[in-house]
Amino acid sequence: MNKAELIEAVAKVVCSKKEAAAAVDTVIDSIKASLKKGKPVTLVGFGTFKVVKRKARTGRNPRTGATIKIPAKNIPVFRPGSELKAAVK
Repeated sequence: MNKAELIEAVAKVVCSKKEAAAAVDTVIDSIKASLKKGKPVTLVGFGTFKVVKRKARTGRNPRTGATIKIPAKNIPVFRPGSELKAAVK
């Protein structure tokens, strides 16, 4: 399912397609804003979005074989909740 299909699914149940698009965009923007501040987003029964710091490490350029330094960075991660895990079993 992509974003357009999600908007259509929400529109069928709740409201018009325009309102559903605004609602989906608001949810996504809110999650992004919270993660940008370093705060996790927990949706009970669905899962948790959070930011983790990935350590700096060395890697290898596959073309030349030379070693390179990969800098540390923050990455978003999602951990599914128990209800979501049970739903996809």
